[in-house]
Amino acid sequence: MSAEEGPSLAESAGESGLPATAPATVPHKRPAFEPPGRLLRPPRVDPEMKRPISTVAGVLLIVLRVIAGIVVLVSIATGWDEILSDPDSVLEGFDPTPEGRQAALWLVIGTGATVLLIDLALAFFVFRGLNWARVVVMLIAVLSISTSFTAWWAQGQEVTIDGTYLSLSIDILLLLALSSRSAAAYARRKERRPGTAE
Repeated sequence: MSAEEGPSLAESAGESGLPATAPATVPHKRPAFEPPGRLLRPPRVDPEMKRPISTVAGVLLIVLRVIAGIVVLVSIATGWDEILSDPDSVLEGFDPTPEGRQAALWLVIGTGATVLLIDLALAFFVFRGLNWARVVVMLIAVLSISTSFTAWWAQGQEVTIDGTYLSLSIDILLLLALSSRSAAAYARRKERRPGTAE
């Protein structure tokens, strides 16, 4: 319909008794594809930058991963006899005696508890805004995701909701949160750039 054929939008709004509104502005969105130069550009240095929600979300996901690990360790400890009763389970390096089984259990619990304590320490350092801790957490998440994929692809391991799916979801969300621009800018907020004044 041309301008000669009918009334304009503002005129028809006035005739119907509705207030004439200005056309809605479209919010600025990041493009789906960005040039590598823009992606590799270092974040702006701002020592007074406030902690972004992406960093807080990443820390909460690390804590959630630690809680899930505690649940796994408790389930291993309570079901240790059932695990050993499986014909496929073998205790290499331990005697098949009650003392040997108990020593193997303590080794598993101790190793798992050490890993969870390291995770908690990394969560604290990420919360404080240390970039190396953020990078280490992301590397751990990438290794965990790759291991789950390899186990599914090569060994046919099923991805179950109560097992692999939960840890895999946490790792993917963690990687998305800590690799965001705001989390990277916060972790690198105090870095000196070449050519900047000290």
